[in-house]
Amino acid sequence: MQLQQKFAALACFLDERQQRLWAGAEALVLGHGGVTTVAAATGLSRPTVAAGRDEVRAFLDDPNRVPPPAIIRQPGAGRKPLTATDPTLLTDLERLVDPLSRGDPQSPLRWTCKSTAQLAEALAEQGHTISPRTVAQLLKDLGYSLQGTRKTLEGQDHPDRNAQFEHINAQTEAFQRRGQPVISVDAKKKELIGPYQQQGQEWQPSGQPEAVNIYDFPDPKVGKGIPYGVFDWSRNAGWVSVGVDHETARFAVESIRRWWLHMGREVYPEATELLLTADGGGSNGSRNRLWKVSVQELADELGLAITVCHFPPGTSKWNKIEHRLFNHISMNWRGRPLTSHEVMVELIGATTTKEGLHIKAALDKGTYPTGIRVREEEMAALNLERAEFHGNWNYTIKPRVTTSR
Repeated sequence: MQLQQKFAALACFLDERQQRLWAGAEALVLGHGGVTTVAAATGLSRPTVAAGRDEVRAFLDDPNRVPPPAIIRQPGAGRKPLTATDPTLLTDLERLVDPLSRGDPQSPLRWTCKSTAQLAEALAEQGHTISPRTVAQLLKDLGYSLQGTRKTLEGQDHPDRNAQFEHINAQTEAFQRRGQPVISVDAKKKELIGPYQQQGQEWQPSGQPEAVNIYDFPDPKVGKGIPYGVFDWSRNAGWVSVGVDHETARFAVESIRRWWLHMGREVYPEATELLLTADGGGSNGSRNRLWKVSVQELADELGLAITVCHFPPGTSKWNKIEHRLFNHISMNWRGRPLTSHEVMVELIGATTTKEGLHIKAALDKGTYPTGIRVREEEMAALNLERAEFHGNWNYTIKPRVTTSR
């Protein structure tokens, strides 16, 4: 900021050479990184500041120290910018970079990685003379920057999307008023087990990063870790089962069962009902027949009437478990390789937040085969009551027999 203020105060009194030498002297005093700092503060180009620095340094190193003759360019002298000598350059560049908004969907670079080298080559084919570095500078001047993609598009909204959210909210409030448990369930992304890279950073001795594999080829002997979570809305508590076989409906319901046995029944000893919110697809999908059969078996075992509300299609990110449980787990193991299933379980269980989140986790070594077909007789035997509103998304499965819990 001081450099910027100095230059603003002096610039009107200095000619081009004096500005260059003053900027070069400041860069020389600053040392490493001085050219970049001074260029950013003054608006002079880095080559100009570097040239001034070299002139000052050469003068100071000369024992005779005779100032060179002052050669000052006339205002407006020097090489003209390309945009002045080539008036169509910017238009052609923008047409290549953003062809859809510029009316040219058939641009040759529309479906390629638009690097500065490729853009310079394409412009050369149109008769322009330009280097990749100049392309980069022009793009920056036009307000472009290198960016990744952002996940914001959810697809077409279901017409009953908002109504379903209102239904879920009403059910949640009703269950909580009655002191009955409300949970969200979902499977987290499968994780490779072994010395594989994890996104993020963690503190390590300087210059001693933990070594991991160059390639993420899974070890068939170790496999992956499959976290399936249960989040208790009222208690800000979670349970995660780490599976080693397959993510199936049986595995999902077994994870809910373990939550109840290890956490749920202790804090809800008088519970007769359970509200369960889940995504509309996957192992706990609304059309998954094995899911309904497995929930029925759980209701029979626990003696609980289990009400299920599925989120509408394309709205999985609104599931509370995503940002109240899984997000914190990912932050806790960022930059740390999951070298074993036990390490994965320990890191999940050690996850806490300032808001009081606590999690229990356990390894599930059970086998859960895929491809199980559910017969019509099994579906007919379900004690399932569909809600009046979207019975395919909202239903209650009651115990078929009374059992002790």
